Amino acid sequence: MNIKQTFAFFTLGLTLAGCASAVADNYNVTLDLPGLEDGLKAYITDYDTGNNLDSTIVENNKAVFAGHVDDPVMARIIVDGQRASEFILEPGTIVCSVRGAATGTPLNETLGKAGEEMKALVDEYNALPEGPESEARAAEIIAAYEAIPGKYMNANLDNPVGYYFFVNQAYDWNLDELREQMKRYPQWAEKEKVKNREQALVTEAETGEGKQYKDFAIDFEGQTQRLSDYVGKDGNYTLVDFWASWCGPCMRELSTIKALYDKYNGKGLNVVGVAVWDEPVNSINTVQAKQLPWHQIFNAQSIPTDLYGISGIPCILLIDPSGKIVSRGKQGEDLTADVDKYLSTWTAPE
Repeated sequence: MNIKQTFAFFTLGLTLAGCASAVADNYNVTLDLPGLEDGLKAYITDYDTGNNLDSTIVENNKAVFAGHVDDPVMARIIVDGQRASEFILEPGTIVCSVRGAATGTPLNETLGKAGEEMKALVDEYNALPEGPESEARAAEIIAAYEAIPGKYMNANLDNPVGYYFFVNQAYDWNLDELREQMKRYPQWAEKEKVKNREQALVTEAETGEGKQYKDFAIDFEGQTQRLSDYVGKDGNYTLVDFWASWCGPCMRELSTIKALYDKYNGKGLNVVGVAVWDEPVNSINTVQAKQLPWHQIFNAQSIPTDLYGISGIPCILLIDPSGKIVSRGKQGEDLTADVDKYLSTWTAPE
């Protein structure tokens, strides 16, 4: 074999090796979906950016993925537009669960261990007998529970476990606290969720209680709806519920909103739902199934949540007839108390 042939053969070998390396699968992910119909599309998405990383079709009540990942990444599985599982996508065989932690690989086992520690403390707290004799132990349990995210974050500063717990704590920090932590942990400061949380806190302050509401427009099925279509009409207060069909707390809060609607509809209160982060067909089906009688704005996605700095739902606003936000983020009895307070002095305009 001459020099040219040797070089060509060597180059071909590198090319083939490179191709083989690029396509070789190094992960297998399985999620059991009992009772779910076959044929639905399932995606693995990046927890931070929301970008699709892999996709498959549900078959035999399972979503099975196979592919290649260079570095571990915090991920979600989305099935039929709804979140089904959170896990760390890393090389190995991973078994995910709709209600529990993923197993089978080192970082997922670490994440699962943290969850087990937190659940054990919750179970112990719930089992405490009522009375002053339990107060000291209850305080210890709460302190131990609150310390777990920080413990696992600091033990995993170079991998997605640490990032996951950093993000979860970020929702408990105010703006100054978050910015201080971003300086302390620069490896996560430029992550999308962290930057979005920072911006959300800035925006939330601009749309908090005492501030004027911000209008938005949503196009859906050839029609444009605006929040201003409902705010301040006939001198009424407006209750705005930002919700999604997949959101359990949103569904539980509907009983409170229904009670307020029944009490004040036509007596000073407009109610409008704004479906965010949701597939429109799922939102519409939920409205029909729950028989929600108030106005709805569908397919709003992240337009209003970005505008109002909303990081979690349900988020409920009460806006007075002049457009000022007089209540934000209340639920249950607290929401009812605010609505009762303001509607008790309402009189119909002449």
